[in-house]
Amino acid sequence: MNPFSLRTSIDQTGIEERIARFNTRSIKKNSKVSGLKLALSMIDLTTLEGKDTIGKVQQMCYKAQHIADDIEGLPNVAAVCVYPNHVKTAVQCLVGSGIKVASVATAFPSGNSSLKVKLSDTKIAVDCGADEIDMVISRGKFLEGDYQFVFNEIATIKEACGAARLKVILETGELSTLDNVRKASEIAIMAGADFIKTSTGKIQPAATMPVTLVMLQTIKDYYDKTGIMIGMKPAGGISTAKSALQYLVMVYETLGELWMSNEWFRFGASSLANDIVLQLAKEAKGVYYSSDYISKD
Repeated sequence: MNPFSLRTSIDQTGIEERIARFNTRSIKKNSKVSGLKLALSMIDLTTLEGKDTIGKVQQMCYKAQHIADDIEGLPNVAAVCVYPNHVKTAVQCLVGSGIKVASVATAFPSGNSSLKVKLSDTKIAVDCGADEIDMVISRGKFLEGDYQFVFNEIATIKEACGAARLKVILETGELSTLDNVRKASEIAIMAGADFIKTSTGKIQPAATMPVTLVMLQTIKDYYDKTGIMIGMKPAGGISTAKSALQYLVMVYETLGELWMSNEWFRFGASSLANDIVLQLAKEAKGVYYSSDYISKD
């Protein structure tokens, strides 16, 4: 049975009212520090540019392991995310660190290619040692209403992932409505996604709190009916420590304590790591550091 078969349309006004409440929460200092460390541990550092080099990937992997060595008690980030041809470099750099290697695949970011090419893309990343695959759905097919095509493609890529976890990117900025975000989330979950993810970071708007809340509610409905946990990753556009804390409040109040770890929630926002470290440095040392304190890459 489809656990989503009785779904009704999204109440956009209700979503906006809930977001407004999340954004007005006050957080005490101790809880703020704990929340910022948790958020830091949930970040996937990312480099996904045409100008990526082995050296740039190595630099990012070093940063992932040494985010701010002069501040005690900081966790590592959750993962680094690279193109398939850079997976092997990342795996070599991160041996023994516990940091995962994720790779985008399936003709990222457009998704406009054949299934044969998408499977080859995925296989390269998996064979090189990727722990996680971030695939993009075929938004054109989705918007044409060919939901079976989208489902079948996700299910086929999931099978090709083997032991690697699959994050399915909806590219919510191209889906136009919250009802479409809900429908795409349902399809991804039913097809085998381990995570659902908002965006590639290449399209605006990327992650927003309303679309993230709709996706979280979809995960909750599925969990309530099946007992199966699905992860969530908002990606793109989350750049401040304050906004990260607001997202964590939303996750906690929607899904609960079980999702408050990087096993089930991630941020795709490399610049967010910098702002969190600056805020934690302020809390630890009592002074604001310049942004030059942290590498931008």
